[in-house]
Amino acid sequence: MSKLPTVPFGPIEITRLIVGGNPFCGNSHLTPEKSREMAEFFTAEKVVETLQRCEALGINTFQGRGDFHRVMYWLELFRRTGGQLHWIVQTASEMHDVYRNIRVIAAVGAAGIYHHGTSTDALWQEGRQDEVLNRLKAIRDTGLQVGLGTHMPEVIEYAEEHDWDVDFYMACFYNISRIERESVLAGGEFVDEPFYAEDPLRMCETIRATPKQCLAFKILGAGRRCADQNDVAAAFKFAFDNIKPIDAVVVGMYPDEVQLNVDHTLAALGLA
Repeated sequence: MSKLPTVPFGPIEITRLIVGGNPFCGNSHLTPEKSREMAEFFTAEKVVETLQRCEALGINTFQGRGDFHRVMYWLELFRRTGGQLHWIVQTASEMHDVYRNIRVIAAVGAAGIYHHGTSTDALWQEGRQDEVLNRLKAIRDTGLQVGLGTHMPEVIEYAEEHDWDVDFYMACFYNISRIERESVLAGGEFVDEPFYAEDPLRMCETIRATPKQCLAFKILGAGRRCADQNDVAAAFKFAFDNIKPIDAVVVGMYPDEVQLNVDHTLAALGLA
């Protein structure tokens, strides 16, 4: 069995395939029914089982939000079993104090923290970029890798133009921030988000233009590129062909999808 390749992430090495946490939290970005299915399936035990399977099959990094009542609890249960996945963490926008949230995330063993993309986009669209910048400075103060999440290539281009102090970008393949929206997990209503076929090409141009590391997410269009395994394989191939060698992809997955996604990654990279 081929081993998943890794890339540097600050002082550690992360696999180029990262398991994402949205399904664990019941956030499908597809339909309310799919979100309910995810929420019902992913009990604490199922989350731990999925993370264990990821680790056993060579994935060494988990991306998840930094909330108290779900992700931190699940990670604690996973770590009690001896699990050792690296954790790259999104700020939890529903928390009343984002700066306290950042400090807590750092204290429980994160490898890096990034500013929540939905919040980034909303503040950027309101002309409140300085608020995002201040939060990034707070992440820098933790000594961890500093990331900026967004669904909008323009945000990355703005940050690059203004020389923001970030180590990596969480870059969504689809610009779902074209419409006014709030994260479901932060209390927002489910909305039919735009997933346009031309978006991945646009974001990949931006990803390739920055020397900073990018973690690409929603490469499968939140399930829209999953008609069959050939469709999934094509989406993985497109992603790895169009991001940089230092970049990685983040994919949410059920436990029975882990081996498939590892195989798709190896095939896309010519390592199968």
